[in-house]
Amino acid sequence: MTNANFPSRAPGDDEIDLIALVQGLWAQKWLVVLVTVVVTLGAALYAFLSKPVYEARISVLPPAISDIAGFNLVRSQKTGLEPFLVDDIYAVFTGNLQSEDSRRLFFRDVYLPSLDSKQRSGSQDALYKAFGEVLRVKVPTKSQPSYIITVEGHDPAQAAEWAKHYLDQVTQKSLADVLNNTQSEAGVRSQQIQQELNALREFAKIRKNDRLAKLREALIMAEKVGLESPPVISGQIAQQLSAFMDGDLMYMRGTKALRAEIEALEGRTSDDPFIPSLRYLEQQYSFLESAQVSPRNVAVSRPDGVVEIPDEPIKPKKALILVLGVLLGGMLGLFITLIRLMFSRQAVVHQKPAASIGSSIHATV
Repeated sequence: MTNANFPSRAPGDDEIDLIALVQGLWAQKWLVVLVTVVVTLGAALYAFLSKPVYEARISVLPPAISDIAGFNLVRSQKTGLEPFLVDDIYAVFTGNLQSEDSRRLFFRDVYLPSLDSKQRSGSQDALYKAFGEVLRVKVPTKSQPSYIITVEGHDPAQAAEWAKHYLDQVTQKSLADVLNNTQSEAGVRSQQIQQELNALREFAKIRKNDRLAKLREALIMAEKVGLESPPVISGQIAQQLSAFMDGDLMYMRGTKALRAEIEALEGRTSDDPFIPSLRYLEQQYSFLESAQVSPRNVAVSRPDGVVEIPDEPIKPKKALILVLGVLLGGMLGLFITLIRLMFSRQAVVHQKPAASIGSSIHATV
C-alpha cells in the first residue's frame, strides 16, 4: 500500500477564499443584522433612559488695578511696605482655587450633605473620588486664558449654585488671607517703628546728659577764669564759633550763657521736639494703626460673567451613542459570523480526510 492510494490535500486549502468568505457572510447576513439591532437597542436604551448630566461653569479673571487699590492704603513709602501688584493678589486666589483644603471644605460642607444616609455610609475615599468628577478647576491654556470652575450634576440649578458657592468660598478665603497678611505686615512694621521711636528717645536722653556734662565742665572753667560774658572778637571763622559752642572753647561762652542752657536742659520735660526724624516716624506709626482695609472695597479676582443655569445636558450624547451602537453592533455581528465560518470550515476540513481514508481501504480490500 503506497501513499498514492490516499488523496493529497489540494494546494490552497488553508488559504482564505474571499469569494467563499463573502458568500458565507451573505448567507448569515441576518445574524449580523440581528446582533447590530440588539446592540443598537441597548445603546438607545442607555441614551434615552439614563439621567442627563448638566454642566455649570464660570470663568475667573485677575482683578483690576482699582480692585486692589484698597489693599495698598497702608502699603506705600509712608509706611515702608511694598505695594501689592495684581499678580500678587491673584496668585493667592488661584492657589486657594486649586488647593486641596478648598476642595475638602466644599466636599465636607456641601457635597456630603447632598447625599442620602446610605450613600454617605460608604467609603469616604470612594466618595471623594466621585466628587473629583463633579467639581473641576480648569487651568488656563493658550486657547482659554482664564481659570474655569465646572460643576456637573443631574440638577442644573444645583450645579449652577455649587459653582457659585465654590467661587464665593475661595474668594472669601483668599480675601481673608490677603487681609490677614496685610494686617500682619502692618503690625510688624508698627513694632519696628515703635522700637525706632523708643531708641531715638533713649539716645536723645543720652545726648542731653552728655551735653549737660560738657556744659557743667565748661561752667567750672568759665568761673575759674572769671569769664561772665563771651568776648567779642571780630572776624571769627566758623571753626572758632563751633569750638565756642561744642568744642574745647565752650567755656568762652561765659557763665551766663552756660548756666542758662544748663537750666533749660534740666527743665526740659520732653526731648521729642528736638529729635529730627521722630515726628516722621510717629506719622508712619499713626497711619499704620489707624488705616483699615474694608473688604467691600477690594477684590482678589474678577468673574467673567455670571453663573448661568444650563439648559442642555452634556451627557449622554444621544446621537453619538446611537452611531457608536450601530458601528459596534455591526462589527460584533461580523466578528461572530466570522467565528462561525471559521469553525464550520475546520469541521469540513477534519471530515474530508476521514472519508478519503475509508474509501481507499474499501478499494484495497
